Amino acid sequence: MRVGIVGLPNAGKSSLFNALTRAGAEAANYAFTTIDPNVAIVPVRDPRLEQVAALLGASEVVFDTITFHDIAGLVAGAHRGEGLGNRFLANIRETDAILHVVRAHGDASVVHPEGRVDPIADIETIETELMLADLEQAERRLERVRRSARGGDRTALAEQAWLEQLVAALSAGRPAGSVPVPAEAGGALASLGPITAKPILFVANIDEGSNAVPPELARYAAERRASVVAVAARVEAELSELEPEDAAPLRKELGIAESSLELVARGSFQLLELNAFFTAGEAKPAQSWHLRRGLTAWHAAGEIHSDIQRGFVRAEVVDWQELLDAGGYAGARERGVLRLEGRDYAMRDGDVITVKFTP
Repeated sequence: MRVGIVGLPNAGKSSLFNALTRAGAEAANYAFTTIDPNVAIVPVRDPRLEQVAALLGASEVVFDTITFHDIAGLVAGAHRGEGLGNRFLANIRETDAILHVVRAHGDASVVHPEGRVDPIADIETIETELMLADLEQAERRLERVRRSARGGDRTALAEQAWLEQLVAALSAGRPAGSVPVPAEAGGALASLGPITAKPILFVANIDEGSNAVPPELARYAAERRASVVAVAARVEAELSELEPEDAAPLRKELGIAESSLELVARGSFQLLELNAFFTAGEAKPAQSWHLRRGLTAWHAAGEIHSDIQRGFVRAEVVDWQELLDAGGYAGARERGVLRLEGRDYAMRDGDVITVKFTP
């Protein structure tokens, strides 16, 4: 999963990136500190896998990862090249989801590019730029597709109709995600890659000691069916420099229930509607994987390795908690909770799977 961190300059993007990754991205009190997007691949801890690994005597624990892209601050006029402009809009297009960091703290020492603190106005500035960038790209694509559609190609005609609806929606201030893509248009969405069709998690960068999402931001997110979490980015960046056993009591003292990585990782996986599944065995690595909800054991096999998917025969599947309760695979078989499933079995969150395949 690739997640882009966006926001206005000085919103707290690089501080959040540091908190998430412990990568030490430069964070300073002036605009455009981030010139090239910082990228870090971060393992996402899952306590369920750790328990399964301990039970089975796994050789190691390998967590699935999120790749975070810290993208430079956008400003009004970015779609026309203002600030660092289109260079960073291209970086956002390459991601699967967006973390939109919004300043919601009152620290007067942190300069705001427009000299005020207004989370909703900041969001609207960014969203306007992203929609205008999508509009320009959609209009260019529409010109090309119209030429193909003149020949009567059905896919081109369907894409033209979709693009015309998309241009109308973006012109009216509605995001690309509000215009469904007809099946007849094939891979039109992937070809265009509109930014405003990507799922968004708002991250409110709050004052230290205030762990709640500002009410106006909660309402805004709810109206758009988006997710929102609250993080004191500077505090979390400082805590991330400590060892976990040292950070935990300080976090508890500050009233912070879980780390920013746990909050944001869970929110990111929920954004993309991903379920976790596990592979584990005695003296073998225990590993976590993620798969879109509704996909099957055959798709899960492909996540593990293309050769395993190609030779798929069947899968042994057990819920992680049932595996723990049974004391291992042998007990799970005796209880009848270790099931044999075919390629069309819909994977569930927390499944432990062993794929049988022919090489």
